[in-house]
Amino acid sequence: MPEVLTAPRVITGEETVADGAVVVGDRTVDWTGPVAALPAEYATQPRTDYPDATILPGLIDSHVHLGLDGGPNPVARMRAETDEQQLILMLHSARDLLGVGVTTARDLGGRGYLTVAVRDAIASGLARGPRLVVAASPVTVTGGHCWFMGGEADNEDDLRRLVRTHHKHGTDLIKVMATGGFMTTGSAPWYAQFTTAQLALIVAEASRVDMPVAAHAHGTEGIRRAAEAGVTTIEHCSFVTETNERRFDEQLAAMIAERGIFVCPTINVNAPYVAELTGIVVGENLATMRDLGVRIIAGTDTGIDNTPHHQYAGGLEYLVKLGFRPADVVAMATTEAAAALGLDAVTGRLEPGYEADLIVVDGDPLTDIAALGQLRRVIARGRDYVPDSGRFDVSAPGTPFASPDHTVNLDLLARATRRRKA
Repeated sequence: MPEVLTAPRVITGEETVADGAVVVGDRTVDWTGPVAALPAEYATQPRTDYPDATILPGLIDSHVHLGLDGGPNPVARMRAETDEQQLILMLHSARDLLGVGVTTARDLGGRGYLTVAVRDAIASGLARGPRLVVAASPVTVTGGHCWFMGGEADNEDDLRRLVRTHHKHGTDLIKVMATGGFMTTGSAPWYAQFTTAQLALIVAEASRVDMPVAAHAHGTEGIRRAAEAGVTTIEHCSFVTETNERRFDEQLAAMIAERGIFVCPTINVNAPYVAELTGIVVGENLATMRDLGVRIIAGTDTGIDNTPHHQYAGGLEYLVKLGFRPADVVAMATTEAAAALGLDAVTGRLEPGYEADLIVVDGDPLTDIAALGQLRRVIARGRDYVPDSGRFDVSAPGTPFASPDHTVNLDLLARATRRRKA
């Protein structure tokens, strides 16, 4: 039976309806518009009013890792756990995401094909969690960034075989480590792991079976090669140098914009702590990239060190501090993210025919983005979600960088920073 939800503000996509209503059907949105224009056929349906609240599309986290626990040393846990233990953790992580209003998430790296199993369990109704778009084990060089997830490949035949194997097992996209990363011992985030030709081969092989490619890229050369190869999204895009400086390349950013490549800068709740500890302002060039025409989407890299899955909203709040309007950030977490994930005809909007993914929050996120942390209700694919505690709580504090065993490798950051100052 359809249910009518009303609120002073209904964000349907790019537009906001004052004194609006949303009719939630069995799985899809049946109608949206002003309460005063509600069709007579819905007048006798159950109705829930939310005074002083906003109804908006469910949030999208474009970069998550369900198999990493967001604790002080998630890589060690992943490597120590059996596949069965990993599956249990991933299902728990998925519920955490849904509990903070994330109704769609893109998992960009886990062990083998466990993410495929989790995605399918959620889609079939056996488990609760966001709609998942999954990449399985990232393509990396032997011993490269996240090698322990199982995606090592070096030559052209190996790269083709891995892309084809991922497709055979039902992944939605390919994730490639165009550069090294901070989380893997012995890996340098500024090092370009693949040539442009190798990345182009991956893109071509993936395109053959209609799969997009997401490229992890920190260093400028790796970013350039990924853009030249024609990837769909660039993750991080932080322009890191071997002295751990951020040396922004405006011409490269313009090329990314011209080619229509989305950028997911993975801004999360820990950004202020990184600035405090290292003096590095994560995402300091994002506003310039936006002005150059780069389409930026919200994603947090949740699951990595001290970045728990329940702290999604903290990254959105930091984007506002970087110079984005709250309305821009809401779009980055809904309509723009849906477009980047190839789901813009399915979710990210509250319009008839779209799946009923929505949240209700106290206040107005278009004036105060922190309102996204004041959840009243979460509906995913037409079904209410109630957390295990019986109430929504997205304010649980994390412990950013509390452990001396922190594997995001602050020691690497510190040594690089010392070289920069020398």
